[in-house]
Amino acid sequence: MSVTIVPPAAEHFDSWAATVAEFGGVHIDGAGLDLGAEPDRETFSAFLEKAELYGRAGAELPEGHVACDYFWILEDGDVVGFIAFRRELNDWLRRVGGHIGYSVRPSRRRRGIVSAALRLVLDRARDEGYDRVMLTCDDDNPGSFRTIEGAGGVLEDVVDAADAGHPRLRRYWIPLG
Repeated sequence: MSVTIVPPAAEHFDSWAATVAEFGGVHIDGAGLDLGAEPDRETFSAFLEKAELYGRAGAELPEGHVACDYFWILEDGDVVGFIAFRRELNDWLRRVGGHIGYSVRPSRRRRGIVSAALRLVLDRARDEGYDRVMLTCDDDNPGSFRTIEGAGGVLEDVVDAADAGHPRLRRYWIPLG
C-alpha cells in the first residue's frame, strides 16, 4: 500500500467521483463538500475552484470560514479519501471542528490509510511552524479516536455538541514539538 496526499486535481475525477458516491450522500469530513453533493462534473469543478480559493494566501473567504488546504488521499494512485488542514481555529472550529478533518471511503477503512495521511499532514503542519493542532471526533467513533491517539493526540475533553449534530464530541490536541 502506497498512501500519498495530493491537492485536488482534474485528472482524479473518476476515482474522486467513485469515492464520493460510496459515501451515499452523507457528510464527508475533510472533503469540503456540502451534504448530499453529487459526484458529477459540476460539483467537481466547483470544488476545484473552492480548494484553490481556500488555499490561496490572503483570499477573501465567506464570513466564518478560514483558510484551508484540501488534500485527496491516494492509495496506489486512486482517490480513497479526504483530509483537510484548516490553518486557524475560529470559535466554531475550536468547539467542534479542529484543524484537521478526514474521511476514507467505507470499503477502504481499517487499513491504516487515515493514519498514514494524518502523519503526512502533521509533518506539513510541523514544517510550517505549528506547535500543536486540534482534532475532534465523535465519542462513539473508536476508529477515529484510536487514529488520533495513535498520532499522539492528548484528550482535552468530551463535550456535548448536539446543536452541531454530535451528541458527544472528543477534542484532542496533538503536540508537534
